[in-house]
Amino acid sequence: MIKKILIANRGEIAVRIIRSCREMEIRTVAVFSDADRKSLHVRYADEAIHIGPSPSTESYLVKEKIIEAAKISGADAIHPGYGFLSENAEFADLVRREGLIFIGPPAESIRLMGDKISARNIMIQAGVPVVPGTQEKITDTEEALKVIRGIGYPVMIKASAGGGGKGMRLVFKESESLSAINSAKSEAKASFGDDSVYIEKYISSPHHIEFQVLADKYGNVIHLCERECSVQRRHQKIVEETPSPIMTEELRKEMGEKAIAAARSVKYEGAGTVEFLVDDKLNYYFLEMNTRLQVEHPVTELVTGVDLVKEQIKIASGEKMTYSQSDIVQDGHAIECRIYAEDPDNNFMPSPGLIKKITEPMGFGVRTDGYVFEGYEIPIHYDPMISKLITWGKTRDEAITRMLRSLKEYYIMGIKTSIDFLKKIMEIPDFINGKYDTHFIEHHYDSLFRPCDECEEIEDLAMIVAYMEHLEKEGVKKNGSSHLHFSNWKIQKRNNNMYLFKR
Repeated sequence: MIKKILIANRGEIAVRIIRSCREMEIRTVAVFSDADRKSLHVRYADEAIHIGPSPSTESYLVKEKIIEAAKISGADAIHPGYGFLSENAEFADLVRREGLIFIGPPAESIRLMGDKISARNIMIQAGVPVVPGTQEKITDTEEALKVIRGIGYPVMIKASAGGGGKGMRLVFKESESLSAINSAKSEAKASFGDDSVYIEKYISSPHHIEFQVLADKYGNVIHLCERECSVQRRHQKIVEETPSPIMTEELRKEMGEKAIAAARSVKYEGAGTVEFLVDDKLNYYFLEMNTRLQVEHPVTELVTGVDLVKEQIKIASGEKMTYSQSDIVQDGHAIECRIYAEDPDNNFMPSPGLIKKITEPMGFGVRTDGYVFEGYEIPIHYDPMISKLITWGKTRDEAITRMLRSLKEYYIMGIKTSIDFLKKIMEIPDFINGKYDTHFIEHHYDSLFRPCDECEEIEDLAMIVAYMEHLEKEGVKKNGSSHLHFSNWKIQKRNNNMYLFKR
């Protein structure tokens, strides 16, 4: 069994991995950049090693530094988390060549699924439905234009080596094609060092459905049901749930079997996710396979009772899976909201800065995976996600109600966050009724980007208190009374620095 794990990551996923390791009595090693000296994962781990300057290209993405840190600490395994080097086949190869255990799939599986063209071709051979499109990488702009005309509009242009919405462009008409191809290629080159793209038919009104899979070294493969990931901004997920509102038992069985076939086709090991697009007639098509743990894995954990990180570690240790497909039963409903340090009303601009105060929600059926605390300064160098709020309920309605309650309890002062934006999502009838697809945000733009009345009211009350204190300090009388009225609120001074607010 693995005795010490170096976590080649940061933030909430590093903290989450440390927690499972502690329960398994496995020692942990954190790595950190200059910006993360005071980060929570550094405090939680048994040991911590500094690996360089703040930019990830000089720290978390430097393979040799991670390997050196593992050797210095005496770790026998490396967990990559997600992002950074988690889907880097060269890194997985290097880890194993250095005599360490990589907690993830074989490098060849990562390589095959990381290249979107090879992944499509493998899925075709495995009998998994794919979206009509190209089967070869495209590097020439004129060739791309020719292919688009052959497939017919609308089409999606995607970076061949990409993921996470990078190098992706949706094209509806001829006049948009050239600009979309060039911008997709440029972004792909900057993000992945490879400007090749592939082109596929765009599915209208699509649902983004993914299946969690687990596979061991002995050929055992199971799925842990689906996750609905259709609430997205810029092709990146912000709300996920399971079970999916559109799923039927028959469709779950069929898609689950295809997800298992996809994993078997590349001799997969560990935890992975097979992603599909599902149209409004419940036809489904392979999208991609993420050869790592997903950000949204907690919703699966809450409804199945399976700790996916522990299973990753056991499989990497060479153990046989103790679960069979018949053991996987969904209990209740779970929803996850990603809490970002960003301003939704300013095109989701990142909002790094000092957290002056934070109150996280608690109570039955509530889980928060985070890494920030009062006095922590969110750095500018990394993804702006600061936590994940997950709620469980016996029914979908209860999970939504609990999520809304939890979002209202979640308070972060000092930076802009997506909390109020997420509250609005939970209150939109189409979401409540499960009638939404990947166009949800654009279809409800007016409702989602209107001012938050409740938030404005709280800010107004705070200003009133400050004004009253100013008047008192200046010795100004308030019409001979200790009362003020504002809108629907009656505000009364009671004791020193205490005010009573009544509606």
